Amino acid sequence: MIWQVEFIILFLVIICGIAALWVKDLLSAAILFGAYSFMMCILWAVMGAVDVAFTEASVGAGVSTIFFVAAVFRTSRRTKD
Repeated sequence: MIWQVEFIILFLVIICGIAALWVKDLLSAAILFGAYSFMMCILWAVMGAVDVAFTEASVGAGVSTIFFVAAVFRTSRRTKD
């Protein structure tokens, strides 16, 4: 694949990872983590590791994100900041 596309995907992975660490809202962090996993899935597929990409898509972007979002919805806020 063209190296510019790989560089753009890698840049998006880095941006999603940093943003997931910096946001204060847990729901936003969970969604950004899912986006990070999906971008990693695309990056693995571009590099030719389709089996790793499929596992990343199903476990990382799928199941883990659903569990994180469900855990965020089951918690309550104590402070209003």
